[in-house]
Amino acid sequence: MPRDRTNRTDRTNGTSRTSRTDRTRRTSRTNRTDRTDRTTGHAPRRVARRVAHRVGSAAGRFGRGRPVLVPHGPRPRPKWPGRVMAGTAVLVAVPLLAAGVSLRLRYAGAPAPGTRTRGRDAVWLGHAWVDGRNGEARLAELVRRIRDTGVRDLYVHAGPLEHDGGLPASRRPKARWLVDAVRRELPGVRVQAWLGDVLSTEGRTGMDLGERATRERIVRSAHQVLKAGFEGVHFDLEPVHSGDRDYLSLLDDVREVTRAHRVPLSVAAHQIDPLPSLHSLAGFAAGHPKWWSPSYFGEVARRVDQIAVMSYDTAMPLESLYGGYVARQTRLALEATPRGTDLLMGLPAFHTDDIGHHESAETVAAAVRGVRLALSREDTRRARFGVALYVDFAATPGDWAAYREGWGTYGQRSGTN
Repeated sequence: MPRDRTNRTDRTNGTSRTSRTDRTRRTSRTNRTDRTDRTTGHAPRRVARRVAHRVGSAAGRFGRGRPVLVPHGPRPRPKWPGRVMAGTAVLVAVPLLAAGVSLRLRYAGAPAPGTRTRGRDAVWLGHAWVDGRNGEARLAELVRRIRDTGVRDLYVHAGPLEHDGGLPASRRPKARWLVDAVRRELPGVRVQAWLGDVLSTEGRTGMDLGERATRERIVRSAHQVLKAGFEGVHFDLEPVHSGDRDYLSLLDDVREVTRAHRVPLSVAAHQIDPLPSLHSLAGFAAGHPKWWSPSYFGEVARRVDQIAVMSYDTAMPLESLYGGYVARQTRLALEATPRGTDLLMGLPAFHTDDIGHHESAETVAAAVRGVRLALSREDTRRARFGVALYVDFAATPGDWAAYREGWGTYGQRSGTN
């Protein structure tokens, strides 16, 4: 029937046209998708997930659910910062490694015979000896530790000085008792007045040695402690910057007083530049020029009878490096100090543990060995030389034993090892 044929034709043609159209559309979409896949190198589903994730994340960051265009693919990064950092690390690491090897080599070897005490050692003593806290029992313990050693001077804390240079007498009510007791129990050992204060060289507060009136009051304070019975003046003023002429002027003025009383003038001194002009670099970079130049150290040493190097607080992490550093400092100090001045190297008889002082590295034993090695190489016969223990109230029996065993007793012959 015509209607039937028409219907069949319509159905056939419609189906054929629809199938061809669908296939064409699917082929077009597939071709486009293939082109996209070949261009990006990602599977379609993975691309869809990443785009959705990035748009969603950006929308969450920027709020209100608004889609944000996020560029796809890695962003180019410049290579020069990494190269600069790597180069800087090498420039820093190589000198440090070289310095470490040098210090370790200085700690190698055996000390020469005869590098023992010369009977010119010292100990820093705390304020408890002059304010009444320490009595006869503590005195007996001190006498037992010092007797038969090379200790000749006790630097007893009699300050601190006021920022204007004054010194109230009320700070040392038991000074006369201590001086008389030491004379009785330890003949030949001198009790010096340890006078110190913080200088204003690196802050807004502190003592200003640039003020002439301040220096004059310090001179009067020195005269005052000598009248009270002390047998010397020991200054510990910190931080004194290398080249400070006001400090030198103060030493000149005070030495006139000590010479008139026929007693020594001594100072606690900063360490010497381990590398040329290191104090200048430290001052520029950190505002704290920790070291003195060798020439300035020599100028200070020529103005005093004793100079005691504070050879601790070095930040050395290992005992061998610290011992090598002390050997280096001893050598520099021997070269800078006139032979007519007593040179003493400080021993770390205290046990704080911080960035500047590692208890496991800075030991009395390592310092003594470093001192002896330097003497062995530089000047075994240096007579006016000693060590100074810092400080009595923190020193342990092990510290005293290391001093005695490593540095010897005064009765020990210099020819023994």
